[in-house]
Amino acid sequence: MLSSWEANSTFERSVENRRGGEEFVFYDGPPFANGLPHYGHLLTGFVKDAVPRYQTMRGRVVERRFGWDCHGLPAEVEAEKQLGVSGHVAISSYGIAAFNDYCRTSVLRYTEEWRRYVTRQARWVDFDNDYKTMDLPYMESVMWALAQLYNKGLLYEDYRVLPYCWECETPLSNSETRQDDAYRDRQDPAVTVAFHLRGDDPMDLWVWTTTPWTLPSNLALAVGSDIAYAVFERDGRRFALGEERVEAYEKSLAGATRVGTVRGADLVGRSYEPLFGFFSDTPGAFVVLAAPFVNTEDGTGIVHMAPGFGEDDQTVCAQAGIPVVCPVDERTRFTSEVPDFEGLQVFEANQPVIRALRDKGALVRSDSYVHSYPHCWRSDTPLVYRAVSSWFVKVTAIKEQLLAANAEIGWVPEHVRDGSFGRWLENARDWSISRNRFWGSPIPVWKSDNPDYPRVDVYGSLDELEADFGVRPADLHRPAIDELTRPNPDDPTGRSTMRRIPDVLDCWFESGSMPFAQVHYPFENKEWFETHFPGDFIVEYIGQTRGWFYTLHVLAVALFGRPAFSNCLAHGILLGEDGAKMSKRLRNYPDPQAMFDLYGADAMRWFLLGSPIMRGGDMIVDESGIKAAVRSGVLPYWNAWYFFSLYANADRRRANQRRVDSPNLLDRYVLAKLAGTVNAVTEAMDCYDLSGATALIESFLDSLDNWYIRRSRDRFWGTGEGREADTQDAFDTLATVLEVLSRLVAPLMPMVSEVVWQGLTGGDSVHLADWPQAGELQEDPALVARMDLAREVCGAAHSLRKANKLRARLPLAQLTVAGPHAGELAELADLIADEVNVRSVILTDDPTPFANPQLSVVFKVAAPRLGAAIQAVANAAKRGDWEILVDGAARVGSEILRPGEFDMKVSPLDASNTRPLADMAGVVVLDLELTAELEVEGRARDLVREVQQLRRDAGLEVSDRINLSVSGDKMLSVAVEAHREWISEQVLAASLRQVDVTDDGSGWTTVTLADGTGASILVERVG
Repeated sequence: MLSSWEANSTFERSVENRRGGEEFVFYDGPPFANGLPHYGHLLTGFVKDAVPRYQTMRGRVVERRFGWDCHGLPAEVEAEKQLGVSGHVAISSYGIAAFNDYCRTSVLRYTEEWRRYVTRQARWVDFDNDYKTMDLPYMESVMWALAQLYNKGLLYEDYRVLPYCWECETPLSNSETRQDDAYRDRQDPAVTVAFHLRGDDPMDLWVWTTTPWTLPSNLALAVGSDIAYAVFERDGRRFALGEERVEAYEKSLAGATRVGTVRGADLVGRSYEPLFGFFSDTPGAFVVLAAPFVNTEDGTGIVHMAPGFGEDDQTVCAQAGIPVVCPVDERTRFTSEVPDFEGLQVFEANQPVIRALRDKGALVRSDSYVHSYPHCWRSDTPLVYRAVSSWFVKVTAIKEQLLAANAEIGWVPEHVRDGSFGRWLENARDWSISRNRFWGSPIPVWKSDNPDYPRVDVYGSLDELEADFGVRPADLHRPAIDELTRPNPDDPTGRSTMRRIPDVLDCWFESGSMPFAQVHYPFENKEWFETHFPGDFIVEYIGQTRGWFYTLHVLAVALFGRPAFSNCLAHGILLGEDGAKMSKRLRNYPDPQAMFDLYGADAMRWFLLGSPIMRGGDMIVDESGIKAAVRSGVLPYWNAWYFFSLYANADRRRANQRRVDSPNLLDRYVLAKLAGTVNAVTEAMDCYDLSGATALIESFLDSLDNWYIRRSRDRFWGTGEGREADTQDAFDTLATVLEVLSRLVAPLMPMVSEVVWQGLTGGDSVHLADWPQAGELQEDPALVARMDLAREVCGAAHSLRKANKLRARLPLAQLTVAGPHAGELAELADLIADEVNVRSVILTDDPTPFANPQLSVVFKVAAPRLGAAIQAVANAAKRGDWEILVDGAARVGSEILRPGEFDMKVSPLDASNTRPLADMAGVVVLDLELTAELEVEGRARDLVREVQQLRRDAGLEVSDRINLSVSGDKMLSVAVEAHREWISEQVLAASLRQVDVTDDGSGWTTVTLADGTGASILVERVG
């Protein structure tokens, strides 16, 4: 099928055939190609294929351009591993040009494997007209975006504490610390340290921290103004800690006496002696400050402040005029500013710092602390919060616009809008977009190298660069772009130079630029983009509310004042077979290629698209789930087609695929049922509810296979006088159903639907056909409701048979349906009787001889309104003191219950022969009494089953006629003679004879019927 599509350019034609129609703009989030795709990519790939296929069948033009993320840490980390270099010094020594050249050639290492996987999953996408974030046109559009932000006052530089990866030697944005698994449990040393207050009232303040390595950089302490601090004395020395933390420090307080209490506000402004003397001359430092974030949930209620290593620390200290000190290098190793620990990486310095505190007599307590701690999303390194210079997008300045634009987006599931995405926007911080790395889009900012003549130039195009530097760059990557310099126009001495800042852009900025950068806006395709933005649809997993969804949204609102997308499907997270997140290392998921080979891509697609993950839930991916998808979706559809083709070929019959006028009740039902399904699936697909669409189709397939085809099977045989017209009606109806169903299923099961549709119609491709229209089939809700009620009645009857161990082929005398809608089943009584194998069906609207209606109170709904009266209402319901009122409410005792505050059900008087129907539709009562006549007929039916099996075993065609010989005891003989004509008709027997003795070795088969009767059977094909 895949090779046929390729040979016939079916995908390309599906797009071209719709030219001139309305365009549907779909954004395909670009993946990195430095690794193989996994189930997460396959899942989004299935959605990215199903929605465009559907929209194409609706007559829209849907371009599907593939793209690649090329820049950033993923590429650099991989290159460092392969080259054996790590860190700025090593890379600079290796050569930035050589390093970036390696990144350029290696970043798309797995493109062919990606193409193979994507093609194997039957996803249609344009690989040949792809875009890459490292291409010059894309990078120029990114440059334009940055310049626009600067011109709008939304881009600025600041020195600020940020999460910092010391392995990658670059800061990260706050959103990156919220990526999957970024926070993990980590055990760190925790120390309580005594800081000595100066002045006339000296005492120690006990301070707790889980980052001992930050203590050499301590510049202040923070307390809560309203917190009460208990003062103790021991051996003539006083010390204080939060009153609510005294119990937690019981052992450390042994021998101490409580001597007073001091409020936090009274401690504010007091100075203390530095623990270490490294920064003792820092102006304004070593004082107690008030901070709103201080609490007594853990620690001592007093917080140590190192403004170079804490976001809150920096903010509070800045307000007090205390500068930032940050004595670590790019690898977070202590510099010569802290000679005692120089060269130690900060985490390595914890124990030496603790030893130094112990030697100083400042250590009160040392233990360990397990807490959730952020790690780098690429290197898995625990992050350090440190002050760095970075460029920021001023997200906080456009927060209200971001929230307003979010309200315009259709989210699936809907709660994401005000939930995870809305809350993220509410708490959004300014976005750090600069990375002091190598392989990425350069930040197009040139600054004067002489602070006496400050100047900043931000460039937004190649033209602007050429105008100022006299050369048009053919490559914007480092180091070539760094070599563009010019004299500072603001320096009259002519000695200062404009030099580009060395940072590159956060790769998330580039992926967020994708809608406009992929078409080289505004330098090309300006009119097209401005009339096709925002895009109609995107999809990724829920974590992208803090990633791609977020960056798309921020840049779209900041640059264009609009959301980037109109509809977004945020699916849940795929889990491995062990319930943990999927891991290549653990191999806790089935191999995708093996699953393709075993079950087919359509089975995997049906499994994933029909799962709760499409509505935001998490889901385990295992082989059993894919098998279940085969059983619930692929096989029922295929079996319906196989049944049709088998009987059509056997009968050498051609069917009309556009027949909707059959008078047969079953034909009318299945067509009406399909009409309703088409409308419901269309509505679901329009709302991007793919799991709802698959559930609707599965429900219809159950009606088709397990009701329509099974109840119509004998109509397809074409036997019996005067049945030709009805047989043709059956073939035409089933052909029509399969043709429409194939178009309905096509986006969700593209390969199987193609095989069925081509086999049925002889046409080119179902994917070049139009989506089923509402007017093609006639809805008949009343008939569908009646038939579905009949099916429920039959299901209840079968349940009673099973419970009483009465096999389906054993006829029973009578079935009674009692309920308010029983009369509507009159025209279906014979159908019900045949399905459940009873002689007669009795319909009555009065269920009281068989069951009692019962009312139960829904406490969680009714109790809040009724309060103390709820118990009396419950007792009245149990007594039967209730009635249903004309408006749908209920009087229960002396109270009125509203709809929803009570439930109704029917309770059978005899559960052995009675089953209730749903929604108070009544009960089904099965006559369980057996007679000899019924047992004889049951024996004949059992015989027919055995003969049919022998026909199949012999490889006979469904239309082949046979000569049938039977030998058995008197019980069997009576059954054969009593039902000779019926048996012959069922098994297509031209003759039926009974013999007393079988001729062993001449084709006879001995069987035991379901009632224990023995029989020998000889089946011989006629002709």
